[in-house]
Amino acid sequence: MTKRHAIVWLDHHEARVLQFDAESVDTHRVVAHTHNTKQHGSEVRTEHEFFAQVCAALAGIPEILVSGSKTALADMRHYAEKHRAETSRRIIGYEVVDHPSDNQLVAMARAFFLKHDRMQGTPTPT
Repeated sequence: MTKRHAIVWLDHHEARVLQFDAESVDTHRVVAHTHNTKQHGSEVRTEHEFFAQVCAALAGIPEILVSGSKTALADMRHYAEKHRAETSRRIIGYEVVDHPSDNQLVAMARAFFLKHDRMQGTPTPT
């Protein structure tokens, strides 16, 4: 069984990608690399590189829930919609949360996708 769902928790320094199914969870961590330069716009380039790495980690996952701080979500959404339209189409929702554990993230994502799948008419596995 392929893992159809993933939840991402992110801030501007790191992202935790948890891809899961009913039996297992695969975890991947993406860390932002800072470039300490005085060049104009280097922070924007660093942020774009980080969000590009996060989008690359999400490749092939059909349904994604993104969570994290309000500003990180807004920046990720803007980046995905502007630069990664294919990834943006697979992002089902955005949820503002603080710093949950991996288990809390997976529980939240399972509840979210269960409700989402029911609204889409997808049968619930028994």
